[in-house]
Amino acid sequence: MRCNNGLTRFWSVSALMIFGAAFLLSGCQRGQGRETEPAPTVEVADVIQKDVPVYSEWIASTDGLVNATIRAEVQGYLIKQNYKEGDFVKKGQVLFEIDPRPFEAVLEQAKGQLAQQQARWETAKANLARIKPLAEQKAVSLKDLDDAIGAEQATRAAVIAAQAVVDKAEVDLSFTKITSLIDGIAGIAKTQIGNLVGPGSVEELTTVSTVDPIKVYIPMSEQEYLKDMQSGRRRTQPVELELILADGSTHPHKGVLAFADRQVDIKTGTIKVAALFPNPGNILRPGQFARVRARTMTKKGALLVPQRAVTELQGSYQVAVVGLDHKVDIRPVQVAERVDSLWVIEQGIKSGEQIVAEGIQKVKQGMSVNPKPYRGESQIKTEASSMPEASSTPQAKAKKR
Repeated sequence: MRCNNGLTRFWSVSALMIFGAAFLLSGCQRGQGRETEPAPTVEVADVIQKDVPVYSEWIASTDGLVNATIRAEVQGYLIKQNYKEGDFVKKGQVLFEIDPRPFEAVLEQAKGQLAQQQARWETAKANLARIKPLAEQKAVSLKDLDDAIGAEQATRAAVIAAQAVVDKAEVDLSFTKITSLIDGIAGIAKTQIGNLVGPGSVEELTTVSTVDPIKVYIPMSEQEYLKDMQSGRRRTQPVELELILADGSTHPHKGVLAFADRQVDIKTGTIKVAALFPNPGNILRPGQFARVRARTMTKKGALLVPQRAVTELQGSYQVAVVGLDHKVDIRPVQVAERVDSLWVIEQGIKSGEQIVAEGIQKVKQGMSVNPKPYRGESQIKTEASSMPEASSTPQAKAKKR
C-alpha cells in the first residue's frame, strides 16, 4: 500500500509540473506574439492653411418686380379675351373686351344733350349781344340786361356740365377695352367669356407681372440684418448674390440687394430683404422656391483637413494626429465651415501637422502606426487652391452632411 501511495504522489507531482511548464510556455508565446505584431498602416494628409471665402445662405422666394392686378373699371358682360395666358404682353395691349353697346348709347345721348346746351348757349349769347347796345341807349331796362347776362352764364355752365357727361361717357366706353398697364407676363384669366364683370367683382380678371429683373425676397434674421448693415458700411463694392434654384442649378446672372422692409416681423424675428436678379427670357416666374447665397467674409489662414479625417462622438469632434515618432495623438477639435470634401478646423491642430485620413478606425491613443501618403492628397490640394464656397449657415451644413 505504501508503495502504491508513493507512486500515486509521484505521478501527481509530475503532472502538475508538466501542466505548469505548458502554461508558462504558452504565455511566453502569446507575449512574444504581441511584441512582434506589426504597426497598422494608415494614410495621412497634411493640414492645409488657406484663405477661405465664407458664404451665407438664405431660403428665398421669387416675385414680380411689379405685379399689376387687372380689374374691370365698368360693369358689363365680357365678350373677348385677346391674349394667351402665360404670354408676354406689352403696355397698352388689350387683354379683355366688355360689350361696348350700352356705353356707346350713353355716349350718343350725352353728345345730344351737349348739342342742345350749346345751341341754347349760342342763343343766349346772341340775345345778350343785342340787348347790350339797347341798354346803353336806355332802350331796355336794366332788368332785361341782367336777365340776358344771367341766361348766357347759365347756358354756358350747362354746356360745361354736358361736356363733362360726354367726357365721362367716352372714358367709360374706353374702359370696355381692358388693357395692360405694364410690360410683363400675363397670368391665367380668373373669369370666363360671358361673365358679368365690373368694379363690384371680388376677383380680378388677371395679373400681369414684370419679371425682368425679377425680385427675390429673403427673410433675414434680425442679427444677420444688423451684421450685414454694419459690414456694408465698410464695404467699397456691393455684395454679389447667387441664386440657387429648386433643381440645384445656379442662375447664370448675379443679383444685388435692392431694399429692406420698413420693419421686423415680431412673430418670426425676421426682416424681409429684396434682391434683384436679371431674368432674360423670363425663365424665372413669381412664386418659385430658391436659395440666395452671398460671400460675406474671407477667413484668413484657415486650417483645412479632409472631412473623412474628422470623427464625431456625441456632438464632439476629434482627429488623429500622427507625430514625427509615428505615434497617434487623438485630439478634440472645434470645427467650422465645410468646403467641398474639406473641413475648416478652428482649434485643435496646427499647420503642417499630419492627420489620419484613411484607417482612422484602426488607431488608438499612443499607438504606433505606419503612415503612408493619403491617396486623395492631390484632390485635396486642388480643392484648396480653387477654394469654392463654404457656407456658414446651419441649413447648408445639414445639406452637405
